[in-house]
Amino acid sequence: MVQSKAADVDTFLADADPARRPWLEKLRQMVRTNLPGHVEGMQWGMPVYSVDGKAIIAFASQKQYVSVYLTGVTVPPQHEEAWAKLDHGKGCVRFRKAEKIEFDLLAAILRDGSGRDQRPLMPQQPFLAVQPAAIAGQ
Repeated sequence: MVQSKAADVDTFLADADPARRPWLEKLRQMVRTNLPGHVEGMQWGMPVYSVDGKAIIAFASQKQYVSVYLTGVTVPPQHEEAWAKLDHGKGCVRFRKAEKIEFDLLAAILRDGSGRDQRPLMPQQPFLAVQPAAIAGQ
């Protein structure tokens, strides 16, 4: 995974591939518009948006795709079919072409799904790849 060393989101965007920068800026604006009460910051080498100290969404510009991590939001039933059609990686959704980012779907999930008691999209700690029991050989 490509991790930025940027201290803030403005620097992250300034350092991004110029071809992807407009899409990343649009993704940032979409989150800022649709996630009330958010705090923007950098964590895990990518922009992270938190509410009440809980990471809700993050995104990164990887070598082959743009990844979006939804860690603290649930998908409402009306968006499950569209969500299922996306390219899912380990803890993320991948958009291999930045112009294919599903801004409307992501915005709707942030608006309609945040804080609801539906199926969680991904665990709160999406980068923990191995459970402790697996490390111990159990």
